[in-house]
Amino acid sequence: MRRGGVAPTSDMNDRILVPYDGSPPSATALEFALETFPDADVTALHVIQIPEGYWEAFEGPEVRLPTTEKAREYAAEILEGARELAAERDREIDTEIRTGQPEDRIVECAEKEGYDVIVMGSHGREGISRVLLGSVAENVVRRSPTPVVVARDPDDAGLE
Repeated sequence: MRRGGVAPTSDMNDRILVPYDGSPPSATALEFALETFPDADVTALHVIQIPEGYWEAFEGPEVRLPTTEKAREYAAEILEGARELAAERDREIDTEIRTGQPEDRIVECAEKEGYDVIVMGSHGREGISRVLLGSVAENVVRRSPTPVVVARDPDDAGLE
């Protein structure tokens, strides 16, 4: 894995937040965080994305509950994968589930919970694909007062 010049320092490696959705880029980010910040407390955050206008489509909370519970169960399974990935490296991590727009919740969590660094994966989109599809990582980088490291798989980035 390519390091990209990031070196841990004593003031920035206490608490690391890794947004984790179970995708290969999020696994790359988690691996990077565990290897680059060996003494840090790492938390994998999964955000259950709720589309705008979703809640208004239902008459009452009793209709929403099963959908939310199923999404939380699925999120817990995804985060179990993050725990297993960490265990393979003899590390333990914390996990957290939030709901909402991913970029909003990631920035909010990092700021309110006092994380020192956010380490995110990137799908490596370029050009028009990135413009059309948007990028959670790009939005977090632009909006977060917390330092953000974007870890990309060297194969996806065209690097050797």
